[in-house]
Amino acid sequence: MNIIVTERIAEIGIYYLRENGFTVDACLGISQADLLRHIARYDGLIVRSVTRVNDELLAGAERLKIVGRAGNGRDNIDLAACTLRGIPVINTPAANAMSTAELAVGLIFAAFRNIPQAYHAGKAKDFRRAVYFGHELHGKTAGIIGLGRIGSLVAAKLSAMGMKIIAYDPYIAADKFAALDAEKCDTLQALLRRADVITLHVPKTQETTDLIAAPELDLCKPGVRIVSTSRAGIVNERALHIALRSAHVAAAGLDILEPEPDFEAAPGEQDYRHPLLDLDNAIVTPHSGGSTEEAEHTIRLTLARLFTKAFTGEPIAAANNLSRLRA
Repeated sequence: MNIIVTERIAEIGIYYLRENGFTVDACLGISQADLLRHIARYDGLIVRSVTRVNDELLAGAERLKIVGRAGNGRDNIDLAACTLRGIPVINTPAANAMSTAELAVGLIFAAFRNIPQAYHAGKAKDFRRAVYFGHELHGKTAGIIGLGRIGSLVAAKLSAMGMKIIAYDPYIAADKFAALDAEKCDTLQALLRRADVITLHVPKTQETTDLIAAPELDLCKPGVRIVSTSRAGIVNERALHIALRSAHVAAAGLDILEPEPDFEAAPGEQDYRHPLLDLDNAIVTPHSGGSTEEAEHTIRLTLARLFTKAFTGEPIAAANNLSRLRA
């Protein structure tokens, strides 16, 4: 069985697959056009967030039996098209939850305490500490949108910092809110009006696209902080840019922008521009929610084991409700 890996994964995952008899081609950063030309040779495909697994690619994937997404999100994969062809899509939604939650908390600290700005000032030999006065998290209200795996971890961590937790998630039972000592907001608008910081932990769907846009930002407290380690487009970037420039939003911490840059290109080769990168009160990280040694190890090894199970006929939990490979 031949497997192609199109984006960077930990070596342990590739080693595990090869040890179990698979031929693995690590074609990191392969272009979509080149992948279209070569996909017909492969039985398995492993991607992260950049490679587009769409109808055009699948039409030429004559041997493809399984698609693996290293990580949680699946917005670059056409689940319906895979389902029509009997191709299961597997991912690792729990493997990077802790890493992503910790990054969200880190971005909240950075947004309240001006840590990146103070760091760059110090590197430039500007030590005027009064310029970078910040605010404590203790006693503030954190509004968490999405109380799933990651949102729950964030809630627990921020509660330990002495923050009051309010949350909005219409799909989570009331007892989960109670267990986290989080006050349930019945509407998104109710959360927006009260929160000192808003952190988002929801998947990108038709329902959540532009979930936070200009009307929602207008409802927020002046000086609110916005943090998102979810997908780009859940927070409307144009509206956020305007709100940051006016200081209605004091700061934002974002792990993903739309479109995404080339994560493999060296700085001198990078030709990427985005209006939010020009604002000092926008803190941007390069889609690094799951970028820890621990998460990488768990994600890749978990995915490799799922591939091995699938090809040996064991049942697997697929994101598109397929439990076994097609006949």
